[in-house]
Amino acid sequence: MRLTDQELAARKRRNLWIAGGLVAFMVLVFLTTFLRMQRNMEEARAMRANAVAEAPR
Repeated sequence: MRLTDQELAARKRRNLWIAGGLVAFMVLVFLTTFLRMQRNMEEARAMRANAVAEAPR
């Protein structure tokens, strides 16, 4: 079974949309992870600074 030129073009468009959606999802997951890690690092720094400030001398 051979596909017509229209069917091949439709398949290519569909594949490009799927690839674009996959890339967008990957970027979303990366940004979410990066921002959460950054926030956690800031909280850890603040906790360390607070612990050092409260440590008996």
